[in-house]
Amino acid sequence: MLRLAAILYCFVAATLAGAGVIAVLSAGYTAAIPILIAAGAGALLALPVSWMVAARISR
Repeated sequence: MLRLAAILYCFVAATLAGAGVIAVLSAGYTAAIPILIAAGAGALLALPVSWMVAARISR
């Protein structure tokens, strides 16, 4: 299941980080720090999300 979660993490992290960056940019924040924070938060949030998705798939 760890291999599946690692593969899923690549896709989930890119999706969540991209959504976070788009949300920050549409809120009007154009500085580098808010964009990096949003991308980092998306990457961190992707860890448990990819693990839960992998657990559901491998049942």
